[in-house]
Amino acid sequence: MNRYPWWKYAILAIALLVGFLYTLPNFFGEAPAVQVSSGKATLKLDASLESRVSQILTDAGVRADMVQFEGNSVKARFSDTDTQLKAKDALSRALNPDPSDPSYIVALNLLSRSPAWLSAIHALPMYLGLDLRGGVHFLMQVDMKAALTKRAEALSGDIRSMLRDKNLRHAGITREGNNVEVRFRDRQTLEAARGLLADQLPDLAWTEVAEGSDLKLAGALKPEAARRVQETAVKQNITTLHNRVNELGVAEPVIQQQGLDRVVVQLPGVQDTAKAKDIIGRTATLEVRLVDDSVEATAAASGSGPVPFGTERYLERGGRPIIVKRQVILTGENLTDAQPGFDSQTNEATVNLTLDAAGSRIFKDITRDNIGKRMAILLFEKGKGEVVTAPVIRSEIGGGRVQISGAMTSVEATDTALLLRAGSLAAPMEIIEERTIGPTLGAENIGKGFNSVLYGFAGIAVFMCLYYRLFGVFSTLALAFNLLLLVSVLSMLQATLSLPGMAAIALTLGMAIDANVLINERVREELRAGASPQAAIHAGYERAFATILDSNVTTLIAGIALLVFGSGPVKGFAVVHCIGILTSMFSAVLFSRGLVNLWYGRQKKLKSVSIGQVWMPPSAAGTDVAAKG
Repeated sequence: MNRYPWWKYAILAIALLVGFLYTLPNFFGEAPAVQVSSGKATLKLDASLESRVSQILTDAGVRADMVQFEGNSVKARFSDTDTQLKAKDALSRALNPDPSDPSYIVALNLLSRSPAWLSAIHALPMYLGLDLRGGVHFLMQVDMKAALTKRAEALSGDIRSMLRDKNLRHAGITREGNNVEVRFRDRQTLEAARGLLADQLPDLAWTEVAEGSDLKLAGALKPEAARRVQETAVKQNITTLHNRVNELGVAEPVIQQQGLDRVVVQLPGVQDTAKAKDIIGRTATLEVRLVDDSVEATAAASGSGPVPFGTERYLERGGRPIIVKRQVILTGENLTDAQPGFDSQTNEATVNLTLDAAGSRIFKDITRDNIGKRMAILLFEKGKGEVVTAPVIRSEIGGGRVQISGAMTSVEATDTALLLRAGSLAAPMEIIEERTIGPTLGAENIGKGFNSVLYGFAGIAVFMCLYYRLFGVFSTLALAFNLLLLVSVLSMLQATLSLPGMAAIALTLGMAIDANVLINERVREELRAGASPQAAIHAGYERAFATILDSNVTTLIAGIALLVFGSGPVKGFAVVHCIGILTSMFSAVLFSRGLVNLWYGRQKKLKSVSIGQVWMPPSAAGTDVAAKG
């Protein structure tokens, strides 16, 4: 009746082992480290940098506990802060010979002290949030009106070019807010223009407006098109911010949308607010220029001659020098989109660009007059320019759609499209809230949060053991197992633990023990009713399960509502809360039942169980109750 098959004990043992292994990294703490990341948008890091960093540290006589390439950076861990500072100086000198134009960002950081064998099985500690580690918090608001205005201005230029190409004469094009108005002198031209614009610009809804003797078409962005423009602006800004904060060397920055037009930026470990503002607020611009392939330019690129007049020397991807003309053909203002793709004929990786009307006209003229020559696309950041790509012009390109190809992998095409698309913010952003949390306060918050969980657990354990005796011990062990599972699942998910998350852990402990209280009281009721100890244990677990399930499902619904509709700290609380409910169901029902079955299940002639005093009504005072006080 009260026996588990061996496979159930095997599942519990595996869950206990996995929970222990993935919880373990959280107890090793953090060690000083140095993180090396790319300092330029066109410089992509690979695994070869790991061996280079190791060699630099060895040559400098600095011993690293670990050097690892992870994500888009190389991280080196050290035993103390003195060694960390020496390593940072050595790496800065070796990787950035010209401090005024650094290619790499060498930043101080903190890494887990977990041993390598735990990292090999991806047993990593939870990330600490801003309130536990310290850092900078920004709440930024995207200017949606500016995004719509920018789109309306681009559409005005497109309309002017379309009407000119079709030889449709108009009496003026103006922009009123986010609407575009086109005046005509005769109805025939208006009807022809209406058909053209409705076909070519499906994002605009056109209506005819009478104004004196003039005929006027008014185009307004459709609601779905306006919403798409706003969503794109926020997403592009988030992508751009991700690219920019890499320079700060933040291991786990939090950059996420909040509401319709706000972005939260959290940089754990960063204490220099001015530096963070400078990085987040900096601008990047794109320029398209022609490459100078003359003999003088070739000599200048090889270093055997001076740079010709009217040209400049830049570096291509891979570090090769290239000479480009000073005259700017197009800028990032003319680029509306950039997406990776493949050539349908050669199956080569390509980057597909979309230009606005003005850019299309200029690009068509330039490509017609410069077939066979190279065209360079440059990205400028902080006054420094680099060549992203320099393709050869094969033919005249019109229609506003440009395809760039040539010796690119699909990954390089994706990266190039991202650089071109996210070179600058799609819409202005304003910092409306700013907070700085020091590391001392973060450490204090960790201590207080840990103590709250510890004392809460101890208080529950003492009460349960005194009130329910041996069954209280089983309940306490199940609660400890629940806490182990909860922390291990959060570590597996690489969740960011914050103060609300620690509050959710403490709350989960109180809620999880409720299931064991229901079970224990149900067993007592069965004993009062005269059931044998084995039958009372079996009925107690079976009949309490429905009540436990109902209470946890209703609580889970509330937690899911917080998770779906909440944001920031509320969402962090909800994540821990929901996971805690699921782990408490597993531990309270299966694990505690396993312990009880292991202790009592094999006793065929069980006469009593240790579950505390079983209160009996006076009318049944003479009844023998099979329980131990």
